Amino acid sequence: MNAQPVITGIGVIAPNGIGKENYWKALREGTSGIRPISVFETAFFKAHTAGEIADFEAERFLGSKGLRNMDRSTRLLCSATKLAIDDAGLQIGENNTDDVGVTTATTLSVIFNISQFTKDAAQEGPQYVNPAMFPGTTINSPSSQLAIRFGIKGFNATVSTGYSASLDALKYSVDMIKSGRSKAVLVAAVESLFFQTFVGFYKLEFLAGIKGEELSCPFDKRRNGIILGEGSCVLVVEDEEFARSRGATIYARVAAVESFFDPFRSGKYNPKAVGLKRSISEAMQNARLAPEKLDYICATANSVVHQDAIETAVIKEVFGAQAARIPVSATKSMLGETVSASGLLQIAAGIGSIQQGFIPPTINYREIDPVCDLDYVPNQARQKKINTVLVNNFGPGGNNAAAIISR
Repeated sequence: MNAQPVITGIGVIAPNGIGKENYWKALREGTSGIRPISVFETAFFKAHTAGEIADFEAERFLGSKGLRNMDRSTRLLCSATKLAIDDAGLQIGENNTDDVGVTTATTLSVIFNISQFTKDAAQEGPQYVNPAMFPGTTINSPSSQLAIRFGIKGFNATVSTGYSASLDALKYSVDMIKSGRSKAVLVAAVESLFFQTFVGFYKLEFLAGIKGEELSCPFDKRRNGIILGEGSCVLVVEDEEFARSRGATIYARVAAVESFFDPFRSGKYNPKAVGLKRSISEAMQNARLAPEKLDYICATANSVVHQDAIETAVIKEVFGAQAARIPVSATKSMLGETVSASGLLQIAAGIGSIQQGFIPPTINYREIDPVCDLDYVPNQARQKKINTVLVNNFGPGGNNAAAIISR
């Protein structure tokens, strides 16, 4: 098959903007969505902020019917899906439902449900547990709820590879389109903010504020850990021929997506970053893109000391003399670390760069770190015509991915 995957719909619910236009505006203006946590108490911790989505009401997007048994992650996901489907003008009915698939990236979203179900069983006794809670403890629950609500009967997959899950989901979806299995795929991602995840990252001393200033400042010398974030992003990815046949607007092409698993040690970074190097190199090769033609790198940088330094070193090694020329910025400075949702939120940012001709800034950038010495677009967006964007995803544990989108 010679199907070419293109992006025709964008649904974003992010800490700094709901809807693609609001999201792009916030990125252009360097507006942060990081704020004091309100969904649980943090008085006993050294960390108190997160990329929390304020004033989110699923009823605005989905109506009130069927929300009773939906957790926050599923509400975020289905709301972003509604935005994406409407944006793409995609009509899903009995005549084409088998040609539409769903791939959802999520890793942490059901931990709250599992915890609550277990707590109720232990405190009240297993015979008193609400059976309606149990389906929500399975990792594919958000994706299944999405398909049920929007009547999608094609394939349905969930990818739970943590920091690279979004791009892994995109790769899976692109492969399904290229193989002729689907004409359109809803590539979805979600993570939500809740106490159990916060405590887990805190106990691992992964959060900013424990060993320094509580701030998301990627590439800055003051960086000392992540600020957690939440969000959902859904992209409608279609076979270009199918998209053009129905008169869809095409925002960008998916030129390449590559991923490599590079196991090192649990929760640790491989200092050689073999997987990230291979992901970027293979993506550039498969996209047939010369380094001098790459306009912007949307980095995975999340304000972790080792991670930002490793990504900088990889970019310099892969792109050589061109590395100093290519603008690199970190949208997580405004969103926090949204784990499985981060890659698609970065792709959506890259599409905004292509469509509106700007590079989002790395905000909170003040103190230069000698090991991070590239052009990080500090503090203010930059006007520039963008044709090609590289998006990187990686984290501790060995999952790595890179995607290239183009005009």
